[in-house]
Amino acid sequence: MANSAQEKLTDAAILTAIAPLPGWTVKNGKLHREYKFADFAHALGFMMTAAPSIEKMDHHPEWANVYSRVTVDLMTHDAGGITRKDVELAGLLEGIAKKLL
Repeated sequence: MANSAQEKLTDAAILTAIAPLPGWTVKNGKLHREYKFADFAHALGFMMTAAPSIEKMDHHPEWANVYSRVTVDLMTHDAGGITRKDVELAGLLEGIAKKLL
């Protein structure tokens, strides 16, 4: 039996799941968010603060940092799309970002 956290979500389920997560959209089949921090130190701090929790989840984002901006894309490659695990990671990232924005 498949793990429900790993099952690909329907488009409707994705939109419902990300509704409470401001700034998150679906772009190119992935959950997408761009964060704009005050400066490089805050952007890097966001990534470093999130890293231990991401490692514990064993679910790693595609993300990039350019100066004060961090771009995040989430999808579960094994499922071929967005799963509950991606939504959970988006929620985790939102909680961390709120403390630094």
